[in-house]
Amino acid sequence: MQASKCLELRISAADIAEDAFESLTEELGAVGLAEETDVDSACTERVAWFPVNDNEADLRRQISAALLAEGPASESITFNTLEQQHWETAWQKDWQAMPVGKNLWVRPSFCDAPTDGRIDIVLDPGMAFGTGTHPTTQLCLEAVERFCTEQSPATLLDMGAGSGLLAIAALKLGVKSALAIDMEEDSVQACHTNAAINDVHLDVKLDDTPPDQTYDLVVANILAAPLVWMARELSATVGDHLILSGLLTTQVDDVAAAYIAEGLSETRRDHQGEWASVELKR
Repeated sequence: MQASKCLELRISAADIAEDAFESLTEELGAVGLAEETDVDSACTERVAWFPVNDNEADLRRQISAALLAEGPASESITFNTLEQQHWETAWQKDWQAMPVGKNLWVRPSFCDAPTDGRIDIVLDPGMAFGTGTHPTTQLCLEAVERFCTEQSPATLLDMGAGSGLLAIAALKLGVKSALAIDMEEDSVQACHTNAAINDVHLDVKLDDTPPDQTYDLVVANILAAPLVWMARELSATVGDHLILSGLLTTQVDDVAAAYIAEGLSETRRDHQGEWASVELKR
């Protein structure tokens, strides 16, 4: 049963690193994340939303304890309770249409389509992560666009697909078939929904392990630890090219080494602020 209320968490961005906030809140069951900057004060807050199904007080204590263990002061943590009609659209005010790469346009359905000929990708993330606003998603989109334009891959695997954005972009860039895999049911549903909105056929699977076949292009925008854990299985799916992200610049060496050990060769690294992507080939 869907939660009728949502607990909104706010904390100063100065008190917790972006990757730590993202990992911690996702583990605690957050259904959405955002960053908000006050125009007048230039202060930035990290925001997360959690469904309230049972005891809200227990949920507040659990979140507070996890955050305090990371070091921030208790007074920097604030909570707000939102009713269903408000929290289901709370993320919308911070999400706008945006150009990505040379020819992509990523937008929610309530924003206008592009007028300059860019490839239009419309998303309804629902409860899944992946709106295209995070630096790692943008790095992956740029890499997918570049590889699809230069090499015209026929098949793609999106491991940890979230909203299905990367796979849908690849299909719109000419990939013939794509498989999106995610371990969360909300993400699987979001992939189906977004594929229908964009009028593309996307195969979707609920799973947490790579399949036993190869793909021309494989992309995984996950966290560093699971990328290392699945290096052997994911490397085996790479027919030609692999794009990895969800990484801090300080984590790229270790992740790349895990895949080089499986016989792949590094071809490129890119970064946006503290976030990075790495590309390898068979």
